[in-house]
Parts: sequence; structure tokens; C-alpha cells
Amino acid sequence: MHLDILFSFLLLAVLSSSCVDAQVKFGPLCSGNSSNQKRGCDKNYGCGNYGAKRGRRTHMGLDIVCTDGAYVYAPFDVKINGRAKPYGNNNAIDDGISLSGGGLCFKLFYVKPDNLSGNLKKGDKIGSLLPMQKVYPGITSHVHVQMCDKSDPTKYF
Repeated sequence: MHLDILFSFLLLAVLSSSCVDAQVKFGPLCSGNSSNQKRGCDKNYGCGNYGAKRGRRTHMGLDIVCTDGAYVYAPFDVKINGRAKPYGNNNAIDDGISLSGGGLCFKLFYVKPDNLSGNLKKGDKIGSLLPMQKVYPGITSHVHVQMCDKSDPTKYF
């Protein structure tokens, strides 16, 4: 009898956790892109999908189209975990932010954050997109979304 209860509890826990994952969806990230359009491929800079090849390395995030200087918004209620620098070279787009919420931990790169701590509600302004065209002329400007564990974020869009 006790094993039946334990099994039922474990089954419910597994089903509940998989349902939570499926329910989390990113709300609009950028002003001017309410549908979270994904970046396609650029002649000189490759493609914006997760897993795209970049020479000897693999793209570990998903690029969402965003205009230089556009406001970047919280996709759902989030906690700000701090700064996340994609390159560490202090170029014009070497900034970003680490966030958690909805059972997820993720980073947004190429964003100048307004704050480095605190909590935000869905739709609150996180910051502004940095000037990608200064570093990558002709690229489709975008926010790079990367899960903290470097798993594929596509299913959340």
C-alpha cells in the first residue's frame, strides 16, 4: 500500500514538472518585435538558431531580432541575478544580464541593463539593446538568449 502511494506521488511530481516546462513561454523581449521573431541567417555572420555552426564552435543560444537601442523587456516575472558579459573584451556590445524565473535560468546578451539586482514583472523594462552594428556591420541586430545550462531555449518561444 505504501509503495502505491509513493509511486503515485513520484508520478505526479514528474508529470507536474514536465507541465511547468511546457507552460513557460517568453513574452515579447524587444520593443518593435512583439512576436519574438527569430534571427535568420546573415551572409557574413551565420545563423541565429540554437546549434548553428560558427566555424569550430556551436551557437549556444537563440537570437531574437531587436533594433539597436530598442527597449528590452522581462519575458515573464524574473529575478535579476547580475551581469553577464558574453565576450569579456569590453567592446561596444559586451554586456548582458542573468535572470531567473518560471523555473528557468537564462542570460540575455548585448543588453545594457538598467539594474543589476531586484525583481521585474512581465513587460518591465530590463534595459536597451547595445549598438550591434558598431561591432558587426550588416548583421541583423538581436538579443542573444542563452540558458544558464546552455540547453536549447527554442521551446520557450
